[in-house]
Amino acid sequence: MNSRPILFRIHAVQRMFERRVSEEHVRQVLQFGELIEDYSDEMPRPGGLMLGRRGVRPLHVVMAENTRDDELIVVTVYEPKPSHWKPGFKARRL
Repeated sequence: MNSRPILFRIHAVQRMFERRVSEEHVRQVLQFGELIEDYSDEMPRPGGLMLGRRGVRPLHVVMAENTRDDELIVVTVYEPKPSHWKPGFKARRL
């Protein structure tokens, strides 16, 4: 994924600033992270939720793929809350 251009939505940039997450951290999640939820049927473009780490802290990146322009779109970025996610942050608590 690292050779594709990445477009950061304004919402994502605002959340990254608020949460002190760098562009480099997001790029690392997109390149080395794990797709834990597939949103392809729910979004106008194929996409999903990626899990990666920022040091020891988990990081979720919601992304979409613009296949026409062969680019990735970062929709939002956040640190998952343990109260909402099972250990490992790959599955939501019911």
